[in-house]
Amino acid sequence: MSEYVRSTAVDALGNLGPKAELIPALTRLLADQNGKVRESAARALGTIGPATVVSSLMELLADKNDHVRLAAASALGQIGPEAKIAIPALTQLLDDEFEFNEKVRQSAAESLQEINPRPPFGTTVPPY
Repeated sequence: MSEYVRSTAVDALGNLGPKAELIPALTRLLADQNGKVRESAARALGTIGPATVVSSLMELLADKNDHVRLAAASALGQIGPEAKIAIPALTQLLDDEFEFNEKVRQSAAESLQEINPRPPFGTTVPPY
């Protein structure tokens, strides 16, 4: 089956929304040989948003494919505060040295903001 057909099918699965039965199949696709399919699986899991896929998405932050790293970082941001464990890995991406690094760094920064938003100026934050 062609890369285009497979990645489009994965995108369509992600658009179905929170469906727990899709998670195992999409998680398996994170290890696909094709970067476009891995990228689509990361985006789909970010759309579905379960915290159970955070570790799988974190592994993709080191993928050799720039688009896969970008999609994984973005997906973690979509998951939000439930992805706090990914903060150190996303912080490392801020120094991404691969090609396409500016967009990867930007996605990592935006995701860090989504995962751990700063309180409004002047707001007192209780200690952790």
